[in-house]
Amino acid sequence: MASDGDRPAVTRERVLDAALLLADEHGIDALSMRRIGKALGVEGMALYNHVANKDEILDGIVERVLAEIPLPADDGDWKEEMRERAVAARRIFLRHSWAIGLLEARHAGSSPARLSYYDAVLGCLRAAGFTPTLSMRAFSMIDSFLYGFILQELSLPFDDSDSLEEVGEDLLRQMADAYPHLTEATMQAMADGWDYSEQFQFGLDLILDALAGQRD
Repeated sequence: MASDGDRPAVTRERVLDAALLLADEHGIDALSMRRIGKALGVEGMALYNHVANKDEILDGIVERVLAEIPLPADDGDWKEEMRERAVAARRIFLRHSWAIGLLEARHAGSSPARLSYYDAVLGCLRAAGFTPTLSMRAFSMIDSFLYGFILQELSLPFDDSDSLEEVGEDLLRQMADAYPHLTEATMQAMADGWDYSEQFQFGLDLILDALAGQRD
């Protein structure tokens, strides 16, 4: 075991690094001061020299995740800016699958980085001619679709062609021709394949087109 002299100094940034890695590998419920301290080679109580409490760690790792999402510009094409943000957010939230729940649960004491993220999205929409009310509705609609799609993607029992085939064949056996429309849809999905990115883009474009109509 490395001696204290060989071990890198514990800092707030290293505490957040360790917490983020633990959350990604084991889920947010696995986070504790003891486990984070163990990952850094120190006692859990030593972390209080660098963070006030566990809440500060949770807020810190949420901020880390949001910082990975590119902020939309207010001088570009609003549809493309919203599309790029949503596509990037989906990729990042899939990598940090615990983050959506934590983001929605923690509103008190929002960091400047988090508030800047929200402000940039609204600013892009306002610059595109959306009213304040419609900007809020558009932001909510896009993110409701984004979060719901990610949760569905994480819970669906197939992620490649082999698992899709296995699930499809199992469904066909269960239905036994009693549900013709569901049978047809299942067979079509098995023939075409199921691309999550394609499905996400389809739904996102529908929402953006509808929002453009509302703005106009």
